[in-house]
Amino acid sequence: MDIASIIQTITVYAIPLIFAITIHETAHGYVARMCGDPTAYMLGRLTLNPIKHIDPVGTILVPGALLIMSAVTGMSGIIFGWAKPVPINFRNLRNPKTDMIWVAAAGPGANLVQAVIWAIILKILFIAGIDSDFLAQMCLAGVSCNIVLMALNLIPIPPLDGGRIVTGLLPPGMAWQYSRIEPYGMYILFALILTGTLSFFMRPFMHLGSSIVRLFL
Repeated sequence: MDIASIIQTITVYAIPLIFAITIHETAHGYVARMCGDPTAYMLGRLTLNPIKHIDPVGTILVPGALLIMSAVTGMSGIIFGWAKPVPINFRNLRNPKTDMIWVAAAGPGANLVQAVIWAIILKILFIAGIDSDFLAQMCLAGVSCNIVLMALNLIPIPPLDGGRIVTGLLPPGMAWQYSRIEPYGMYILFALILTGTLSFFMRPFMHLGSSIVRLFL
């Protein structure tokens, strides 16, 4: 594949992916503030300015490498990334155990909403008869990126959002035991990637997200 095609592929995915990551993190901070923790707000992280959330590795290097690999090989794969986590002090939450669930769910929820919005934009383009392959591809990329990020974050492994949701749902003793997995969570995630089993755990959430999005198409 030539350089122009690679650049076009990166351009198609760049905007949806940056929005997906930025709004995901902002949603965590916004809900945390509603629940009593102003940490993210005080540190200037409740903003849609992507510069405030960009992680050089997770926001640029990893998704960029995945996009280039996808463009060069012609194979579709999982495109994902991450931003700098929004700082949250769970001790400031009015009801820490319950509020943890809402704060954690806010990120994947924001991704699901974005996937629906991209799907609606795609439908509007079709209804309006706007024949733009670039815009159509960007909308599809927006749906794909957000469903993948939602599914990835809902895997019930701390410190992923799904792990925090499970921790909030478990009885106190079990929750404490479960939270002890957190220091090893990223190692578990990378092991799932290396063994090719990550998609197995993401599949139920991706199916759920896709089913919801299809309601708007």
